[in-house]
Amino acid sequence: MKYYVAKRAVNVLLIVFAVSIIIFLLIRLAPGDPAITMAGEHASAEALAHMRTEWGLNKPVIVQYFIWLRHALRGDFGQSILTHQSVLVELVQRFPNTLELSIFAMTFATIIGLLAGIVSAVRRYSFFDYGSMIVALFGVSMPIFWLAIMLIMIFGIKLDLLPTGGRLSVMYSIRPLTHLYLLDSLLELNFPAFLDALKHLILPSLALGTIPMAFVARITRSSMLDVMSQDYIRTARSKGLSEKAVVIKHALGNALIPILTASGTEFAGLMGGAVLTETIFSWPGLGTYIVQAVSARDYPAVQGAVIFIALVVALINLIVDIVYSYVDPRIHYE
Repeated sequence: MKYYVAKRAVNVLLIVFAVSIIIFLLIRLAPGDPAITMAGEHASAEALAHMRTEWGLNKPVIVQYFIWLRHALRGDFGQSILTHQSVLVELVQRFPNTLELSIFAMTFATIIGLLAGIVSAVRRYSFFDYGSMIVALFGVSMPIFWLAIMLIMIFGIKLDLLPTGGRLSVMYSIRPLTHLYLLDSLLELNFPAFLDALKHLILPSLALGTIPMAFVARITRSSMLDVMSQDYIRTARSKGLSEKAVVIKHALGNALIPILTASGTEFAGLMGGAVLTETIFSWPGLGTYIVQAVSARDYPAVQGAVIFIALVVALINLIVDIVYSYVDPRIHYE
């Protein structure tokens, strides 16, 4: 196991290194000049030249990359052109916002997806089976931005049931212990703030978690059907075990590997793919940070954010692989 983890850790570093090269080149191929963004459209040629020299934009791209890489290896992603703050500090401040949203969305997706998939497999070819799979297909095909707008229009504007943006209403405050508002409000026993933070999470979590929910439901159904056709399931039934015990104790336990794979992959995708959801719901996470940085041609911020997300996604995939061996004793990593 130790050798496997070490090998995967090296792979993670190689992946992040490759991503750093790609994003470094792509951001510089994008139209626009960050010097103009900083100095203004009507700045003189001398002012623009000074900006380019100050930020190292006048050097060859390969030289810029190795200068950035040397600092990045020390944990210094540079200074944001837009805010003039440390990129790493801003990423650390915004990461809990995206993490909380992703955890809540994935919890919703996993619970509903598991239940729908299990019931569909147990009641195969029933009305519920067909209905849930149609909903799952619809969920996989549905654009996130359209669903988010519909949720805002229905539950936020028409019914006025839930807030449509931000993390917390202005009348509440939470002392940032972990920067996860639900957890921090509970630690403070601040239940009004907890309920308000929970309400702010519902709509973006529904929008973000719909596609993973549909995916988990389909994988769960397929995996459960495969397991329930095995001989040991028929043996368990022949021993007189209840259908509930057969499904939960024998079938579900052995069907968890592909479900775990799907959930881990989807959660990693949520961490890196919350850009649209965060932008629409004004959620102050990594997604909105990247959008603002791209709009301002903020090279250090874009590079740092993408590398940060790539590292998080790679680590999540590594953790999921390690968990496999504990869920299924038949799996051993050399």
